[in-house]
Amino acid sequence: MPGNLLHVNATVTCPHGAQATARPAQARVLVAGQAVTSTADPYTVTGCPFTVAGKPQPCVTVRWVVPSARIRVNGSPALPRSAVGLCQSAEQVPQGPPIVTVVQQRAEGT
Repeated sequence: MPGNLLHVNATVTCPHGAQATARPAQARVLVAGQAVTSTADPYTVTGCPFTVAGKPQPCVTVRWVVPSARIRVNGSPALPRSAVGLCQSAEQVPQGPPIVTVVQQRAEGT
């Protein structure tokens, strides 16, 4: 499924509303002047309020499980808006899919 490529300033949140931030491993492939993200780039979630039975279980990372099938950035699959990810707690407990709300509108891929 095609979608606009994610970049470092795309708005990605966990299912509980906390912001996920990409730390790009490369700065050569740009779209609208911003680094394109791939599966090689760690996404860190900060400020997640999720708890289970009174125990904090905040989302801390996003693991992308279905990235682009065709586009690669420095050898790693790129992340189109249609990419499927999974937010995880520090204990690697799945918390739900990330939500992509704002992304650049110029470059598209599958």
